[in-house]
Amino acid sequence: MPQKISLRIDGELIHTAAGQSILDAAKAHNKFIPSLCHMKGLSSVGACRLCIVEVAGVGRLLPACTTPVQDGMSVTTQSDKLRRYRRIAVELLFAERNHVCAVCVSNGFCELQALATRLGVTNVRYPYTYPKVPIDLTHPRYTSDQNRCILCSRCVRVCAEVEGAHVWDISGRGVGSRLVCELNRKWGDSTNCTSCGKCVQSCPTGAIAEKGFAVEEMSKRTDPISRLATLRAAGADNKPGVIL
Repeated sequence: MPQKISLRIDGELIHTAAGQSILDAAKAHNKFIPSLCHMKGLSSVGACRLCIVEVAGVGRLLPACTTPVQDGMSVTTQSDKLRRYRRIAVELLFAERNHVCAVCVSNGFCELQALATRLGVTNVRYPYTYPKVPIDLTHPRYTSDQNRCILCSRCVRVCAEVEGAHVWDISGRGVGSRLVCELNRKWGDSTNCTSCGKCVQSCPTGAIAEKGFAVEEMSKRTDPISRLATLRAAGADNKPGVIL
């Protein structure tokens, strides 16, 4: 049996298993911490920095998804400081790419859009960069539109850790980072892609979508991916190539 430890989250005494992340412990006790890069069953990378929390005695903000709980820890998940930083992070995500919600297939189903609404982001205070980024329509079933990509790397991890195909990766640094397919091939030329659709369903925005959907039609199904990831972590065969 996992060792049980005690900590406080927003003043409430919580009993949870040692080794859990702060984010998982908070979610298990119905406490909201925003996140975009985290997905149940996948490794945690702390890419979006939206799940930052305050920990008593620590002089910096910590990502809840990659910080393990400790006995006696005192965590603050909601404060004016955290809300300010989270709004800044969301605004920068909008400013760094060309998000036009009104014409997006994921409008109404987009996690970035929903989180911006919940955090009270009504405008972007930073200059838009308007990058010239590619749209790849070469795959017979799916599209990749980097105008909508937030570099959460969920597609990278689900393809590598669940499907085992290793099609996607992140290339470059900083604002010049881009999602690439097999060392910068066109998606339609991929030799590893199984067309399973796991990257499509794991994408929190409309950056990777299925062809044939119009504006406001592309909802996502993340629960099957989480179940497959859990089975894979337990050593079970998840049958690569299963189409979602």
